[in-house]
Amino acid sequence: MQKANSAQPRFVHRERLTTHQAHPDWDILIGDGPVIATAIHDGHAMRPSLEPHLALAAEDRRREEDPLTGVLTSVGDVRIRVDTSRFQVDLNRPRDKAVSKDPADTWGLQVWHAPLPEHEMQRSLAGHDDFYATVTELIDRMLERWDALLLIDIHSYNHRRDGADAPPAPQAGNPDIELGVTTLDPDRWGHVAERFADVLRRYLIAGREPDVRENVRFPTGGHFPEWVYATWGERVCTISPEYKKHYMDEWTGLADIAVLEQCRRGLAKAVAAVRPEFLACR
Repeated sequence: MQKANSAQPRFVHRERLTTHQAHPDWDILIGDGPVIATAIHDGHAMRPSLEPHLALAAEDRRREEDPLTGVLTSVGDVRIRVDTSRFQVDLNRPRDKAVSKDPADTWGLQVWHAPLPEHEMQRSLAGHDDFYATVTELIDRMLERWDALLLIDIHSYNHRRDGADAPPAPQAGNPDIELGVTTLDPDRWGHVAERFADVLRRYLIAGREPDVRENVRFPTGGHFPEWVYATWGERVCTISPEYKKHYMDEWTGLADIAVLEQCRRGLAKAVAAVRPEFLACR
């Protein structure tokens, strides 16, 4: 069979950053570009040695996790999805709060039957240390190629905490998509956040234009983006989309894949709209 001729090559060899080895607690997919997308609360896995200590049922844990947010990381050139539950170690909290010791820190939920043995606590905290060391090296390496990066720190939140048969929380304080932008430099990146929000509003979710607002439910942001800003300042623009769980039933766990895809599509369009700002920073 004769080979087809092609005036333009379709594949080229390029050097790029790759992971040296896989990690059991998270997945990192690395492409070539300045956009990082993370889903650090997507996971549900729990270390077997912790299971005898758990006082919280699996369905109650799942309700406070951010299931399927890993799907949305497809918008990133670099994607990080954490497999383990935030109840094993919460990577969006400072180290001293990363493993629950007080129900007041976990929405009144009693996570453990009794205080964890010290060796189990230290094993979980080692995961926190490892994650932050990994992200430090990753961002440092990416900043060798790109002058500035866009970090999309993806989460979801409950709006039916009063029960399966209770009405949802009022819309006034619960936007469909909340954008956490407390940890970006407003002088350099404020226009990027505005453009990002404007594009998100154009793409229907569940048949209507989404209500997109900034810093409503979570006005102080989370530890992870705060740490990123404290470490790299204006060189990393962090936007933290918090999706109301209108793509799933919080109480049954059933997901509406069509609505999830609408969320993903809108997010992809918003990232595409601001990507040129970061490509220009080479």
